[in-house]
Amino acid sequence: MGKVVGIDLGTTNSVVAVMEGGKPVVIANAEGMRTTPSVVAFSKDGERLVGQMARRQTVLNPQNTFYAVKRFMGRKFAELTPESKQVAYTIRTDEKENVKIRCPRLKKEFAPEEISATILRKLAEDATRYLGEPVTQAVITVPAYFNDSQRQATKDAGKIAGLEVLRILNEPTAASLAYGLDKKDSETILVFDLGGGTFDVSILEVGDGVFEVKATSGDTQLGGNDFDKQIVDWLAEQFLEAEGVDLRRDRQSLQRLLEAAEKAKIELSGVTVTDINLPFITATEDGPKHIEANLTRAQFEGMCGDLISRLRTPVKRALTDANMTPSQIDEVVLVGGSTRIPLVQQLVTNMLKKEPNQNVNPDEVVAVGAAIQAAILGGVGVKDILLLDVTPLSMGLETIGGVMKKLLPRNTPIPARRSDIFSTAENNQTMVEIHVLQGEREMAADNKSLGRFKLTGIPPAPKGMPQVQVAFDIDANGILQVTATDRTTGRQQSITIQGASTLSQAEVNQMLEDAEEYADLDRERRERVDKRNKAEALTFQAERQLKEVALDFGLQFASGKRRRIEALIKELRESLVEDEEYEIDQITTELQDALYDLNREVKLLSSDDDDDLLGSIRGIFTGDKEPREVERPSYSRYNNSLGNESYDRRPVGRPQEPVRRSKSKNDYVEEDWDDDDDEWY
Repeated sequence: MGKVVGIDLGTTNSVVAVMEGGKPVVIANAEGMRTTPSVVAFSKDGERLVGQMARRQTVLNPQNTFYAVKRFMGRKFAELTPESKQVAYTIRTDEKENVKIRCPRLKKEFAPEEISATILRKLAEDATRYLGEPVTQAVITVPAYFNDSQRQATKDAGKIAGLEVLRILNEPTAASLAYGLDKKDSETILVFDLGGGTFDVSILEVGDGVFEVKATSGDTQLGGNDFDKQIVDWLAEQFLEAEGVDLRRDRQSLQRLLEAAEKAKIELSGVTVTDINLPFITATEDGPKHIEANLTRAQFEGMCGDLISRLRTPVKRALTDANMTPSQIDEVVLVGGSTRIPLVQQLVTNMLKKEPNQNVNPDEVVAVGAAIQAAILGGVGVKDILLLDVTPLSMGLETIGGVMKKLLPRNTPIPARRSDIFSTAENNQTMVEIHVLQGEREMAADNKSLGRFKLTGIPPAPKGMPQVQVAFDIDANGILQVTATDRTTGRQQSITIQGASTLSQAEVNQMLEDAEEYADLDRERRERVDKRNKAEALTFQAERQLKEVALDFGLQFASGKRRRIEALIKELRESLVEDEEYEIDQITTELQDALYDLNREVKLLSSDDDDDLLGSIRGIFTGDKEPREVERPSYSRYNNSLGNESYDRRPVGRPQEPVRRSKSKNDYVEEDWDDDDDEWY
């Protein structure tokens, strides 16, 4: 088996590295550069150009030169933001609403995965030339906040390039591998990864060969390209005001503005003022027009204030999820070329109260970490290293009332397995539908659907009686498999979520923000659903109890109370149909009181085995025997139900208290036991 390489497939630049002699080595490309621009172009002759050669013709051939394609991978066209669509080439949607990139030169359309595959193939060829043997296996890195669809799209791009992708590795995790390879003492590292198109922050504990990710967060619509765009808009608005021409509407002019903005951004990292000169940027009836402008660092930092603010939120979220404070972070590692911006470095220093570590090359460190992981998987050169990554978003399924039940909370270490027991929603139900979700909101409708499947062949039984075990298995690549098993028959059904999600990057970031912004609203909606479910459960509980009382004591026993309960059951169900919240609350309380009184009479008749029934009744009216108080039972719905509800057999709020059976085999009279005086009360 040949060597496995590590590839950092970046938005702006890509890097390939390999382990040699126990040390990671970054492989230079055919042009002698250690980084390869993530650009693909087609020349006038239809020749495919990749890297620096493609980048050189972006101005003269903008429609056939494709860059920053990483932002389009695994996404639907409708999910793209207006800013991401502002490129010099043409993007469109096909009949399936997928993103397509139009190439006029070849009169053909490409999927983003095909463009990325061309870049990967170029990197693999450079590695093959360097190693002297074919490269067919690789570890490819992705932003930690990439969703299922984007991860699968990256894996598909590797397949198109002829590579077997052994692992999809999070970029901050790869950076920590490169930084902490020789560390012997345990340290807590925060990796701040601001690349060309994405931003990630991860907190890891590193020591003794163990790399454990504690928390991860990020914004996959924030990167160096967004800083460039601020300068582009500044230049374009000035020119529009002076000349009445919007340069952003012309492909060649836009491309020249983008290149000038990137150059100015880089220069301002070392100097306080830069000159921007773009002769013959366009032409009007008055002749050719030029751009001559001076941009200071202070002006640039003023433009980027909103972007800097967006960097703060993921850092705070990661610290909160890891249950840490800035003082507990031992090292801060900067990754990505955009971390060279002085304002970004100042932000990191101010937030974390320490100077960031500058010992690693921010452009190459991710590829180096990928090479280390590749060597681990290939069994070459690196041993005794354990990598524990996490899943960035919660996963679960829909239960009764449209509520999401989370089985895999975000930042759960992977690979992982979680399972829970659910039940049927209707009497004699022989099939349940498993609806798999991803997100952080309380209600299923507010989260992203990953897939659905059905488990059939469940034996007919009363609602809430069958037991269906649903298990979530997520592997090291973040690929999820969901299995449902009927515990009675052993019948099983499963689904593998392999990029079935087309979760947009904007949706991923919006999920957590919405979860915080609408936390109160979600809580109210959840409480409303729970209230309805408890009320409905109470009606079935009351009916069962009436039947048990009739069987045990006869139809004449407590006939008045039983008629009252039957009337309240009918009224409550009518209120549930009409969705009258006030009436539901009032009738539920009255029904609980009526059931309490009925239970009290039942208890009085069954409490003393030495007294006969007539003596017990006489004691109630004569006062010779003080009836023992019985705590009013609480009626609770068992929330883990698929499609409807089943019932909890424990008092609400006291799940650890013992429960005593009534005479019925199928019902529970919920009573509290006082351990001190050994009495029912």
